[in-house]
Amino acid sequence: MDYRTPNNNMRNIAYGGGIREILARADALERSGRNILHMEIGRPDLDSPKRAKDAVIRALEAGDVHYTDMTGSLELRREIAAKYKREAGIDVDPEMEIIVTAGAIEALMMVFMTMMNPGEEVLIPAPYFPPYGDQIKTAGCVLRGVPCKIENGFRPQPQDIEEAVTPQTRIILLNSPNNPTGAVLTRKELLGIADVARKHDLLVISDECYEKFIYDSDTPHISMASLPGMRERVFTLSAVSKTFSMTGWRIGWLLHPAEVKPYLMKCHQGLTTCANSFAQAGAAEALRSCASDVEHMIEEYKRRRDLMVSMLSAIDGIDVPVPGGAFYVFPSIKRLGIGSIDFCRRLLDEEGVSTVPGQPFGVEDGYLRITYCRPEGEIREAISRMADFAKRLRAENSAPSAKAADKNL
Repeated sequence: MDYRTPNNNMRNIAYGGGIREILARADALERSGRNILHMEIGRPDLDSPKRAKDAVIRALEAGDVHYTDMTGSLELRREIAAKYKREAGIDVDPEMEIIVTAGAIEALMMVFMTMMNPGEEVLIPAPYFPPYGDQIKTAGCVLRGVPCKIENGFRPQPQDIEEAVTPQTRIILLNSPNNPTGAVLTRKELLGIADVARKHDLLVISDECYEKFIYDSDTPHISMASLPGMRERVFTLSAVSKTFSMTGWRIGWLLHPAEVKPYLMKCHQGLTTCANSFAQAGAAEALRSCASDVEHMIEEYKRRRDLMVSMLSAIDGIDVPVPGGAFYVFPSIKRLGIGSIDFCRRLLDEEGVSTVPGQPFGVEDGYLRITYCRPEGEIREAISRMADFAKRLRAENSAPSAKAADKNL
């Protein structure tokens, strides 16, 4: 049977060349016996907090294995509300303004499907997390990337966002700290973007999944919904996935204006009905009592960031801005004279180091993403191998010039 494309919304989605394909190639080489260093997947390598796991065990033993309220357990919603009051000074009604979701990715899809009409646009600073584009296109809408400059640490500037606004623009999507660059928006930049949103009557999605991964005191995390006049137009999403190293638990949440709850809930019902019941018990415990686990992880990742940036900066031909947050670096390899896809393919095949080319993140050729949520020993070995590979590339690039000089003699 000829299925063609399932529907028109799926036609413009890329079906290859992404992070998962790189990981699949790396896994295949590993199964063949190769030693592969995985620097491609953004997945914390530390265990989930013991208190959270114990809470799940208690929930299971108590028979908490059935549907929760579709908005999520009241216990978890209250802990989420307490978190935002404590950390951002935001008063959130756990009954009317929070929906617990199957990871933050579901929260995103709910907003796109509920708040946008086909053909409307989402403005997203680029580089950006690749699934954003897939979700927006699946919803029948349009992604408009707003390029950010490496010279500015890949932080979006309000004037660039305003210049990208069109009559079809409906939403600005911000991700700070950013995946893949680690960029952290300053208060001044956030205020400027908020002015753009109010001036053009736009909604804002604030993806704050990396909110705790902040390494420099001069750029603290600021929740967009905490800024004056923004509560009514901001949809804030986050999760326990990165913060508590609980990626497989699939618990996220969406903070939203109370007026749109019925529409979001109808979409949520059709997507997942409710998040995992006993995992919600663990997530509530994590928010309540596991701050010390997070602090330990952030201290460890700051050391790893500093190590990776230092080692990469020492490689001739690679330029790397210092990320203020998350757990990625997004260096330029343009001076090495090779395309990003070829660089990543050869680095994997020749040196056993798995990285991701920059193009899936919505940028031009010449960048790659490397994660440092790996043990220090693996980071040292991976960047050492990359340095050897870069040296070999420079030799290859200089070889034709040497031959031409010999011929002229």
